[in-house]
Amino acid sequence: MPRPDDDRVKPRDIALAVGVAALWGVNFVVIRVGLDHFPPLLFNALRFTLAAVPAVFFVGRPRVPWRWILAVALALGVTKFSLLFAGMAAGMPAGLSSLVLQSQAIFTVLLAVFLLKERPGRRRVAGLAVAAVGVVVVAVGVGTDVPGGAFALVIAAAAAWGVSNVATRKAGATDMLRFMVWVSALASPWLILLSLLVDGPTTDLEALRSVPLSGVLAVLFVAGAATLGGFAAWGHLISRYGASTIAPFAMLVPLFGIASAALFLDERVRPTDVLGGLLVIGGVLAGLVSIPARGVRQDRLHGSPGRARAAR
Repeated sequence: MPRPDDDRVKPRDIALAVGVAALWGVNFVVIRVGLDHFPPLLFNALRFTLAAVPAVFFVGRPRVPWRWILAVALALGVTKFSLLFAGMAAGMPAGLSSLVLQSQAIFTVLLAVFLLKERPGRRRVAGLAVAAVGVVVVAVGVGTDVPGGAFALVIAAAAAWGVSNVATRKAGATDMLRFMVWVSALASPWLILLSLLVDGPTTDLEALRSVPLSGVLAVLFVAGAATLGGFAAWGHLISRYGASTIAPFAMLVPLFGIASAALFLDERVRPTDVLGGLLVIGGVLAGLVSIPARGVRQDRLHGSPGRARAAR
């Protein structure tokens, strides 16, 4: 059934969504560290393999049809992150990558409307439009010295994330941690095969033999915190409130991504980053904060006429 526009996101779930956005923002810095040591496909394969093993041997299979587990595994694990890592390896800065990837919210809402028949209201659509303008403002301010191919790879990754969000909603899993473990387990073999075919066994083995501690920690962070923790929470929120409601929260990721990239990678923060960030935050809040109608507020303060008549 389509969800109505007056669904209210609870404050604790808003805090959870913002926390996931912060985690994923910092994760772009960690990805940059990992890509300094691993080829993109190998790094992605290690991420989802460690997210699945050994957890997959201790958790039961989620009560979700295999087709939806496989759909999320292919869209999220294999496609989205392989494209994202390839784009960053090809020259996309961490902060800009965190920003461009948030065009996923637009793909998600469009797909949710056409495939899930969700009905985002005018306030939510307007808020998303304002947030999208903020993303454009930041992107324009960053400059044009980024390879076009790298930029296109990250846009394609955003589209794949939109597909994954809709598939997650369709799956309707209640235990999202278990769901993500099995998504990781199904994504891992495909990623290992792709890495061997594209990078080659020699390149992969050399990267594994010479990996420093920072590379090991990067894999552990993206596998445990960002993949299992972040996507389990994200999937739970989508399952509870709907894809078009939760997807705009991802617009907050570039704020944390740009800030952490500036702090740890010395990427410059421009005035347009600040302006665009304010538009992103304002757009997200405008689409999510429920403002009761005047009549509703008066009924709550003074009692509804219907209840008064019933009392008589």
